[in-house]
Amino acid sequence: MSMTEGASHERAISAERVMEGAIRKMRTALDDPVTYHWVSEAGELPLNPAIGKVVRLEFAGQINCVYCNRLTKKSFNQGYCYPCFKKLAQCDSCIVKPEKCHYAEGTCREPEWGDAHCNIEHVVYLSHTSAAKVGITRGTQVPTRWMDQGATQARPIARVATRHQSGLLEVALGQHIGDKTAWQTMLKGDGEPLDLAAVRDDLFAKCANDIAALQERFGLQAVQWLDDAPEGAIRYPVQVWPSKVKAHNFDKTSLVEGTLLGIKGQYLMLDTGVLNVRKFGGYQIRLEIQS
Repeated sequence: MSMTEGASHERAISAERVMEGAIRKMRTALDDPVTYHWVSEAGELPLNPAIGKVVRLEFAGQINCVYCNRLTKKSFNQGYCYPCFKKLAQCDSCIVKPEKCHYAEGTCREPEWGDAHCNIEHVVYLSHTSAAKVGITRGTQVPTRWMDQGATQARPIARVATRHQSGLLEVALGQHIGDKTAWQTMLKGDGEPLDLAAVRDDLFAKCANDIAALQERFGLQAVQWLDDAPEGAIRYPVQVWPSKVKAHNFDKTSLVEGTLLGIKGQYLMLDTGVLNVRKFGGYQIRLEIQS
């Protein structure tokens, strides 16, 4: 047995759990704290028990498209090959700018996909990630969307009939509040709790004319306010918050290793840096959790 083979054999013996394959974003469950599972084509692996242990993640140098599974030298839009990135409606620019929804304009490249994902009820919400922000998601993605973003608080404020309408409302509210997360700040701690109900009331007052215009355009039932929707509080499995946030990148190095300090959003927080798991969808990764 060579030295390299011996080292690999020793790691395999000392590793508590091993999984390898093309990865997807981590699966979450709204527990206290949030429960995380590592997800790959080989199956799922619980991650909460790995906190406090050394984990080793090694990129095999192969990327498979998360949609068609073909080999690709470069990943686009968190896991797609270039042909899929160019042709699929789920990769279109209106996904990040729903106010420009192609389905609503009648130019969607996949109307059937638009029927299932865009022409359905959406929720407009306020959340606390790095600060108060406004966001939108399909009704079926509550509370998954909040956990994926690393929100510690979230409050639905409106229910709208379509993705296009939710985007228009988000734009109106976004004149007075941010819609992005400062991920470095989000990973340094939870921050002080916010009064999201007060933020909502302030936004409604400032955007009264824009809101009235949307209701006149689409009808009163298309935009329904959720004055009494309960606020969700979310706690993440974190032992130690990093004082400095340095991002690992499999495009620059094939090996990421360190003690897992916690998980928040779609980030693994190691004592050597943080890893945005969702960014590397389709990458062939070998995960070892040391015993």
